[in-house]
Amino acid sequence: MKLGTPLSDTGVRVMLLGSGELGKEVAIELQRLGVEVIAVDRYPNAPAMQVAHRSHVIPMTDPQVLNGLILAEAPHIIVPEIEAIATDILAEIEASGLARVVPTARAVQLTMNREGIRKLAAQDLGLPTSPYAFAGSAEELAAGAQAVGFPCFVKPVMSSSGKGQSFVEDTDQIADAWTYAQEGGRVAGSRVIVEGRIDFDFEITLLTVRSRGADGETATSFCAPIGHRQVKGDYVESWQPQAMTPAALAASRDIAAKVTQALGGWGVFGVELFVKGDQVWFSEVSPRPHDTGLVTLASQTQSEFSLHARAILGLPVDATLREPAASAVIYGGLEAQGVAFEGVAAALSTPTADLRLFGKPEAFERRRMGVATARGADVEQARERAREAAAHVKVVRS
Repeated sequence: MKLGTPLSDTGVRVMLLGSGELGKEVAIELQRLGVEVIAVDRYPNAPAMQVAHRSHVIPMTDPQVLNGLILAEAPHIIVPEIEAIATDILAEIEASGLARVVPTARAVQLTMNREGIRKLAAQDLGLPTSPYAFAGSAEELAAGAQAVGFPCFVKPVMSSSGKGQSFVEDTDQIADAWTYAQEGGRVAGSRVIVEGRIDFDFEITLLTVRSRGADGETATSFCAPIGHRQVKGDYVESWQPQAMTPAALAASRDIAAKVTQALGGWGVFGVELFVKGDQVWFSEVSPRPHDTGLVTLASQTQSEFSLHARAILGLPVDATLREPAASAVIYGGLEAQGVAFEGVAAALSTPTADLRLFGKPEAFERRRMGVATARGADVEQARERAREAAAHVKVVRS
């Protein structure tokens, strides 16, 4: 693919469907390569819209509206950044040859729904996973929980960032878990997955990059494993590299290679895995940069966002780890619009620290409003610095 000049007949047009903080970083990397960026989301002034050439606010789950916008803008490449999209339209667009969907329309359809990706991983590929069942009612959920055993986790099949997820210890909590899942799911009346708990040592995200190799064929490369800590299904800090045994690392790469090859296409995939000793279980996969991968802004030669931009354009990639680093989330802590940030200078006075303030137009108590990153001689030092920097930043009413 030739790279042209934005806003001209030679421009390569990339449409982002979803314009959050991850999309913003992808947009910046595309801009550096002279790509014309069109940012789309369901609300105005989303982070990626602030750095795009053009932006649109539409209900992306409406197939007619989404199809109309794609036809009007005529992008060469469509990059979904969230799950709440009318994916059938993307499949039609891809099949007609009007645009390339990243990584593929089929991959987007499968991964936006936990039911689709779990069946692919466990049934089609035979990958090790936690015990699981799907349910379309509170009664089915109760039966599924009994089948996988208590304690268990209940998640909407379509959600992100921990929304709608519950930890269930006995049958008395089933009704509340079902209600909470319906409230947190991307689609009303959504099915849920109930998963048995695995006794793991830690979780990792293995960023897996499928790109054009020197021989013109698709090559797969892996970033160093990313460790992370979650609260209610949402990551609060991540670090790279996560120490693990050589056998577990080899198993992780094998699982990631199999699932991403089955999904196909080019780009970054965030493969989530459970690890205990040498054992590894598949959890989930996102066909796009991962929130825990924000740490790569400090840790790698090319961040996950640079890797994604380069891969989807057919350019060479370098997944090399540069040095240990960590990230720590900055939450809103209040509900308000047009907020301000205090303590930025103090945060940036922390050795090696950097900040990304996402520019979200509205803050919520548990909404990610920014992230602090830091490097260190080792992971522990990096984590301490990232947490220190994040703690300095306070979201306040303007």
